[in-house]
Amino acid sequence: MRRRAPWRTIEVGFLSDFEQQPDLTVCDREPIHLLGRVQSFGFLIAVSADWLVSRHSANLAEHLGSLAKDSVGKPLDQLFSEQAVHDIRNRIAYLQGEDSVERLLRVKLRDDLPEYDIALHFMRSLIIIEGEPSGPAGHEDIGITVRSMLMRQSSSSSMQNFFLSGVRQIRAITGYDRVMLYRFDQDEAGEVVAEAVAPRRESFMGLHYPATDIPRQARALYRRNFLRLIADIDDRGAPVLPELDLQGQPLDLSMSVLRSVSPVHVEYLRNMGVRASLSISIMAEGKLWGLIACHHYAPLRPTLEQRTAAELFGRMFSMMLESRERAETSEYEQRSRAITDRLMAVLAQDADLLSNPEWIADTISSAIPNDGVGVYLDGRIALSGMTPDESQFRTLIRDLGRGAASTIVASDHLSKLHPPAAEYSDRAAGMIAIPVSRSPRDYVVLFRAEKIKTVRWAGDPQKALEEDAEGIRLSPRKSFEAWRQLVQGVSEPFTAPERRVAEAVRTSLLEVILLLSEGRQTDQVRARERQELLIAELNHRVRNILSLVRSLISRTQGAADTYEDFVTTLEGRVQAIARAHDQLTIKQWGAVEIEPLVRAEAAAYVGGKEDRIRISGPEVSLDPVAFNTFALVLHELITNAAKYGALGDHGTVELRWGVDVEGDLIVMWRESGGPPVQAPMRKGFGTTIIERSIEYDLGGRARADYKLTGFEAEFMIPSRYVTVGTGTLSALKSGDAGTVLSQVDDFPKTVLLVEDSMLIALDIEDTLRRLGAETVMSAGSVRLAREAIANLIPDFALLDINLGAETSIPIADDLLERGVPFVFASGYGEQSQLGDRFGTVPVIAKPYGPTEVAAALATLRAR
Repeated sequence: MRRRAPWRTIEVGFLSDFEQQPDLTVCDREPIHLLGRVQSFGFLIAVSADWLVSRHSANLAEHLGSLAKDSVGKPLDQLFSEQAVHDIRNRIAYLQGEDSVERLLRVKLRDDLPEYDIALHFMRSLIIIEGEPSGPAGHEDIGITVRSMLMRQSSSSSMQNFFLSGVRQIRAITGYDRVMLYRFDQDEAGEVVAEAVAPRRESFMGLHYPATDIPRQARALYRRNFLRLIADIDDRGAPVLPELDLQGQPLDLSMSVLRSVSPVHVEYLRNMGVRASLSISIMAEGKLWGLIACHHYAPLRPTLEQRTAAELFGRMFSMMLESRERAETSEYEQRSRAITDRLMAVLAQDADLLSNPEWIADTISSAIPNDGVGVYLDGRIALSGMTPDESQFRTLIRDLGRGAASTIVASDHLSKLHPPAAEYSDRAAGMIAIPVSRSPRDYVVLFRAEKIKTVRWAGDPQKALEEDAEGIRLSPRKSFEAWRQLVQGVSEPFTAPERRVAEAVRTSLLEVILLLSEGRQTDQVRARERQELLIAELNHRVRNILSLVRSLISRTQGAADTYEDFVTTLEGRVQAIARAHDQLTIKQWGAVEIEPLVRAEAAAYVGGKEDRIRISGPEVSLDPVAFNTFALVLHELITNAAKYGALGDHGTVELRWGVDVEGDLIVMWRESGGPPVQAPMRKGFGTTIIERSIEYDLGGRARADYKLTGFEAEFMIPSRYVTVGTGTLSALKSGDAGTVLSQVDDFPKTVLLVEDSMLIALDIEDTLRRLGAETVMSAGSVRLAREAIANLIPDFALLDINLGAETSIPIADDLLERGVPFVFASGYGEQSQLGDRFGTVPVIAKPYGPTEVAAALATLRAR
């Protein structure tokens, strides 16, 4: 095995530098379909429409004996038996055209000859017959083999597993040392995305191969002839005689299974140490998606039967791949429809939002990720995120205006398209420009920042210039050792689905602008748009909450030392958001007082120690945006103090707020009497929330001081979020909103849980068992709940009020009659209306955890 040299690193400007080299390749002009030779393990006969031999390979007599000498002009039935000719004639009827190949396996051409496998195809007016000795009889026919392969293939859970399963199965049926799946990119360069390789062979996984490794005419043949076999690169082959026909043309071997190998490709394979190869074309959407490339380090000829199975599998693999990619595209189309629906609904009401790059980024980024947005409308410019400056952006728009008015322009290498962009390629290396009017040229441009990456090539991708007797040529690479190239000035490319989303956005924006300009707004349209706006706003809020929770999960997971710490910390943060949203719901998303939030947080996390938090300040309310942010900051302050500071074993906290002369809210947090304080060695996510969220989200200020005597912090929330009342505050007392687990000593042993979401039910089951329940009976409907009660009467029940198309009220009636205590849970917060009959039953607001369940049970028992 060849030893790999150490990695070499070289910095170059751009990948496209290779494309700028002069096209001096002989191999791109080599007529590889007109080589005039076939591989010698088989023979070729070309017969005319009247079944007379017109041409044949020079080795025909080696395969068919002395009868095959001087065969040109002879009838085929003088070479083959009558039965063999009959079978060939019948099989030819299946041919669908020049790019169709039919096969006959284990044919007795004559009684004195061994069995041969036959391949048949048309080439203009000729019938091409190719034969090769049959291999040993297989244990299964092709159909059964391929069916089993496809069953395994279809069970792949991910695209990468799908790729890996494919190459493993091809290697299993062909026996090659190495089987790789190449995927071609937009520039036709190849990357090894899956590999199955014999033991003790180096891996080529992840290596890139330049587009020039496969000449243009070879790619054309791969699109026509799905299977290409090279049994032995040292085989000089057998010439086809006569070399030229009466018109002076060589025989076209495009569809031949025995076509010999060009000297340039032989040199390429020899440089890799490969002696035999097999290529299977992978097609998708009518294009050459890639290749399954098989390499062997000794001569190898899989039988035609094995190759037929491999080709059939390759065709089915292509279809399954296309189906999977279409499914991914369908997901993008759904995102596209959601985005365009929101654009239509919102912009029809407020066209000024089209000039707001932050709103555009929020709307589009889920489908087209970007690092910055630029808007050019009626000569006005608005920029957000990582973009060129205003002058540079205006120059770019002027360049874009020279193109077609209705065309999306996308590039991951903006400076190649627009050379002045090299000045700001670090922050805007790629873009997708969406025209939003016909005249004048207005654009919404999404930018992507530079993504410096290292591409691992299989050897130096630049072919070496050599001079031989025929002049200068570009020779194949001598080495295929891993060669690294640093690619700069480019961004993550825009995918085809992302371009389709951009096109849908363009169409929607044009439609909205047209509707607004023409003023075609009837009362019915206005009513529908108001409804769509409401739905869009609801979707917007839900998406923001989901994005916030996702961020909390990611950041909490990164900072947690153990799984239990992760669950506890994340649950606390989510509950803080939930409590804030309950307060906002009560106030119908208006301004909300901060005092109830302070009391709720103190009761939830330092139950029994509320008198150690001293609060003072006027009645102050915050609008929803600021209230959510303040809730998270307050949660982190209290939990940090409970874990490490003055709300631990000893100490007190002073929380004061007031309004300055500018109307800004000033909040001061001061801890004292707790353990000595040291500044953290590294800042976790909780510290980041405390120190940065108010400044980042609200434009305010935050200061944290890790004094030895106690942690102190001061925050400023701008006046635009603040409403000042006239009342004063009462002190916190132990037991306010008591939700302390220690108040519940004997948790019920048998619990009925009625919840229509399986995932939520599983989570609450774990919660109930942690609290002490021994048996938890879960039911997702009224019928299943009644069956559970009939089998075993519970000690306690937790009922989700809304169960899809029904409610849990009938279960509550049954439990009331049996004297079983129960509490309700609701996604509508604690203000759910249950009527007088259940007015005293506690209602837990979703999401909830063990603290809320224990508190509700304690409240129920106290009543």
